[in-house]
Amino acid sequence: MDPAAVSPTAARIGLRQLLMVLGDSLVEVQAAPAGLDVEIREVSLLDPEDPPTAQPGELVLVIGARGRAAFPALRAAGRDGAAAVVVKLDGPGQAAALSEAAAEAGVALLSLRSEARWEQVHALARAALDDAPPGEPGMGAEEGDLFSLAQTTAILTSGIVSIEDAANRVLAYSRTTDSDEADDLRRRSILGWQGPEGYLAKLREWGVFQHLHSSDEVIGIDSHPELGIRRRLAVAIRSGDRQLGTIWVQEGSIPLSERSSQALLGAARVAALHLVRRRRELSDDVTLTRTLLAGLLDGSTGPQPLATHLGFDATRPAAVLGFSYGTPEAYETAEGVAAPELTHSEVTNLVSVHIAARHRSALVTQVDPRIYVLLPQLPRGIDTDTLRGWTQEITDAARRHLGLPLSGSVGCLVPGLGDVPESRREADRILDAMASAGVTVAVAALPDIQAEVLVSEILALLSARPEIRDPRLTALLTHDSRHQGRLAETLLTYLNSFGDIRAAAAQLHVHPNTLRYRLRRAEQLTGLDLSRPDQRLLAMLQLRLPPTG
Repeated sequence: MDPAAVSPTAARIGLRQLLMVLGDSLVEVQAAPAGLDVEIREVSLLDPEDPPTAQPGELVLVIGARGRAAFPALRAAGRDGAAAVVVKLDGPGQAAALSEAAAEAGVALLSLRSEARWEQVHALARAALDDAPPGEPGMGAEEGDLFSLAQTTAILTSGIVSIEDAANRVLAYSRTTDSDEADDLRRRSILGWQGPEGYLAKLREWGVFQHLHSSDEVIGIDSHPELGIRRRLAVAIRSGDRQLGTIWVQEGSIPLSERSSQALLGAARVAALHLVRRRRELSDDVTLTRTLLAGLLDGSTGPQPLATHLGFDATRPAAVLGFSYGTPEAYETAEGVAAPELTHSEVTNLVSVHIAARHRSALVTQVDPRIYVLLPQLPRGIDTDTLRGWTQEITDAARRHLGLPLSGSVGCLVPGLGDVPESRREADRILDAMASAGVTVAVAALPDIQAEVLVSEILALLSARPEIRDPRLTALLTHDSRHQGRLAETLLTYLNSFGDIRAAAAQLHVHPNTLRYRLRRAEQLTGLDLSRPDQRLLAMLQLRLPPTG
């Protein structure tokens, strides 16, 4: 075992998540006696000259021992508690014997494609593990990881995405559901870890690399059927004046979306944060930014630390956007297909990509269960309508690409960073009302739903203060609960209908005389006098409280 190949970490990732990262273009599961939810805590290389040993939770890459020669490594991995072993097969006949040995050892067995390179698998697995924080296996980092970002970008562009470093080595890529969509260049890049030199030479000849080196703009590369190459878009990933890498989007079986270029610009800005963090050049800065942002949003930290840290002008206008969503498994896409299981990082990535394309200085963070966008140093003269449009783009994209009904709120524009907590509070007030008052719009600013917000807050006060409720209405609800009655519902529907008996009866699907009887019965049981405006007003409010217990 190469000790240099094992770096201590508290991070964990599930085997299932790792397989999604690597994809079936690299590895194939031959055996998984303990299932696909086993934890991987380390990645190690086992050289043929090393004694076959392993550590608990390791993914062991068995180099140079093909076929039956990998039996000792399999047995040692099972004995020492490794999570999985990766080998190369000499031929199809060896899979059954190795799978049987893996089942006996109680360790997962993965086979690596013969064309793939060991250092590629090690780098990709190591990167996936590095991006997973301490905690539950399979959870992405707070900002998400490069593979998640690639998948999000693929969804937004309707294309096939690869993220490369400055040396054109593939760092991450999106999954494809149809192998025919990927052209020869993509397949060779993934299997060989680096773009084929012949095609790289063509890109240099066409001036693509020169454009990427000198420009932030998206560049298009036409299809070349004679080379087996489909149409592509590319954009440089930058940190200041330095190019850190490139994002490539290949057109698949359907055309790229109309907003592909905008999505790519946002994705490049998000990817820059990942690559800087991966190089560990500014890891402390990333953590500090997150801490200062959280403090600014909740008002526990003033504006100057964040402004100084990131070079923001604290005196320019700012605003906060808020986003919330429910359980994604309950929703369906426009095509009627159940929405896939979503991670927080996938939703955060979508928000980050879209808002980064609109405002370079935007910062995105998640404070469960909501996602917040800080828009610092906005141009003077920007208005709420513009911010509402940006927010609407994000909620539309979430519904269109993720099947997720995301709710968005636009906090008030404030004159500087010092007033950001006020904007965040307003964004929260709007989201609270949207969740409790049955608001049907996906995006709102306070003027749009001010009445709903205020009523929602009054109801929250009534809910928290039982002593200011009318006990007669409480008794009416108790009576309904015990006798399976509908007197309270009838009374509220009548009041909401401005006392229109026929309209309320139609809404309840009962005869008007039935409704009149129920109203008299409610008055008799409680002593309420519906001719008195104060009692009607209090009834309208209190009967809107959510049921308790």
